[in-house]
Amino acid sequence: MSSPRTDTIMVQPGLSPVTVRERLRAVPSGVRVAVVRTPELTVGAIGTLVAAAFAWVPSLWYDEAATVTSAQRSWPQLWAELHNVDAVHGLYYALVHAWFWLVGYTPFTLRFPSALAVGIAAGLVVALGRRLGGRRFGIAAGLVFLALPRVQWAGSEGRSYATITTFAVCLTLVGLTAVRRSRSGRSLHWWVAYGLLAVVAITFNVYLALAVAAHAVTFLWTMAADRRARRSDPTVRALVPGGSLLRWAIVSAVVLVAVTPFVAAVASQSKQVAWLGPIGDRTFPQVFSTAWFGGVDVYAAVAWALMVLGVAWALVAAHRASPTVRSLFRAQAVRVALPLVVLPTLALLVATALGRHLYTPKYASLSLPFVAMLIALGITVIRRRALLGGALVAALVLSVPTAVVVKTPRSKQDSTWSVASSIISSERAKHRDSDEGVVFGSVYGHPGTTADIIRVAYPSAFAGMTDLAVRKDGAASGVLWNQNGDLSSTIPSRLADIDTVWFVGGTPKARNIQPETTQVLAEHGFTAVRHWKTGEVVITEFRRS
Repeated sequence: MSSPRTDTIMVQPGLSPVTVRERLRAVPSGVRVAVVRTPELTVGAIGTLVAAAFAWVPSLWYDEAATVTSAQRSWPQLWAELHNVDAVHGLYYALVHAWFWLVGYTPFTLRFPSALAVGIAAGLVVALGRRLGGRRFGIAAGLVFLALPRVQWAGSEGRSYATITTFAVCLTLVGLTAVRRSRSGRSLHWWVAYGLLAVVAITFNVYLALAVAAHAVTFLWTMAADRRARRSDPTVRALVPGGSLLRWAIVSAVVLVAVTPFVAAVASQSKQVAWLGPIGDRTFPQVFSTAWFGGVDVYAAVAWALMVLGVAWALVAAHRASPTVRSLFRAQAVRVALPLVVLPTLALLVATALGRHLYTPKYASLSLPFVAMLIALGITVIRRRALLGGALVAALVLSVPTAVVVKTPRSKQDSTWSVASSIISSERAKHRDSDEGVVFGSVYGHPGTTADIIRVAYPSAFAGMTDLAVRKDGAASGVLWNQNGDLSSTIPSRLADIDTVWFVGGTPKARNIQPETTQVLAEHGFTAVRHWKTGEVVITEFRRS
C-alpha cells in the first residue's frame, strides 16, 4: 500500500537521487508547501463550489425527507428512533442535527454538507494520486472524480453518500502512511489513527468495512509483487515492510470487536432493505452504467475503456525487464485502487446472489474515488501535456449534461414537492385564514407513508395548519413518519372552527384516501372548491359551505 522510494531507483539517466534531493532542498520551504498543497485545495474548492451551485433548486424527495425529519428531532427522540429504524444512518443524522442547530434547515443547508464532502474527497483524491503517481496523475484523478455523474449526484443529495467517499479515500491515505512509517519503526500512532478512523467510518456507514477488507487485498497483492521484484534484484526495498500485514490484522480485529454491536443493530433492522431485489436483468446495467456513471451509457463505455486501458498499461509496463519509476508508481496505484473498485461491488453482488439482497447502485459509492483513479490512469497514458489537457477537458465536457440534469427541479425521483408547497403557500396568501386543517394522504411510491413528508420537507407552506387525520406521531413513537387514524372519527373531532381544509396526497395509484376524506368532510358541510395536480401529488381545497 505504499509507493516506491525514489532514492532506491534510478530516476533517469544522469540524475542521481542525491542530485534530486539537493535540488528539492534548494527550493524555499514556503514554495514547496504551496506546490504540494495548491492542487488539493484548488480541486477541492472547485468541487465544493460546483456541487453547491443551484443545490437548492431540485425538489426534496423521500430519502432526503428522512434526513430532515430525523435530524430535526431532539436527541432523546433521535436515539429512540435509531433503536427501531435507520441505525445505519445514525451518525449521519446526528451530524446533520448539529449542523441544523448551527444554521437552521433549508433545502440548501441540507445539501451543503454533501457539497463540502465532495470537495474534501476531491482534494484527498488529488493527494492520494500524487503519492501513487505524481502531481499530474493526482490532479487528473481529482478532476475525473469531480466529473463522475454519480459524484455530481451525491454532492447535491441530502444523504451520506458524498461523505462515504471522503471516509473511503481518507482511510486509504492513513493506511498508506501507516505502512510507509513502518519502515522507520514509528508507525504506531498511524496504525492507531487508522483503527479509530475505521471505527468511525464503519459506524457512519457499515459498508465502509469493505474498504478495510480491500486494503488487505492490496497488502497481499503488493507483498507478492515485492517477492517477484526481490527475486530479480535482492536489493530492492519492499513496498510493504515486514509486519505491516500483521499490524493491519491486529488493528482490524480490534475494529471488528468495537463495531460488532453496531453491526448487530443494523442487521436487526434488515427489513429496511426488503425492497431490494435479487440478481436480475437490471443488475448488469446497474453495475455497468448506473452505480458510478449515473446511467449514462456513453459515459460508462468510455470510462470502462479507460479503466481497462489504464490498468493493463500500468501492469504491463511494471513487468518489463527494466521498469521506470513512473511505471512502478502506476502499478502500485492499480494495486491500491482496483481492490477498492472490485471488492465492495463483488461482495454485495455475491451476498445478493446468495439470498441476502444488499446490492443497489448507490451502495457502491465508496468506490467512486478509486474509479476516478483508474480512469485517470487511462487518461495519463498520454504523455504530451497539451493532449492530456485536451483529454481532461473532454471528460469534463462529457459530464456537463449530467451536471445540469441533477440540478433541475424534478431531478430527484421526479419529485414535485416544492411545486406542491408553492401552490399551497400562494393560495393561502390570497385568503388569510388562521384556522385551517390538512389531511395527508399516501405518497406515490411509498403507500405506508403519508404526505406529511411534504410538510417535513417544506414546513412553511403548512405553518399553522391542524393535522386532522394523524393518530400516531412519528417522533413520539420512535418511527420515521406519522400515521393516520380512522378518518371518520379523527377528522370530525378536530374540525372545531376550521373553515378550510386541504387534502394533500398521491395520485390514485397510491393508497387513495381522498374519497373517504371527501365524504367525511361533506357530512360536516365542506365542499371541494379547487383541485391541483403536479407530478404525482394531488391537492384539493375544501371550504365549509
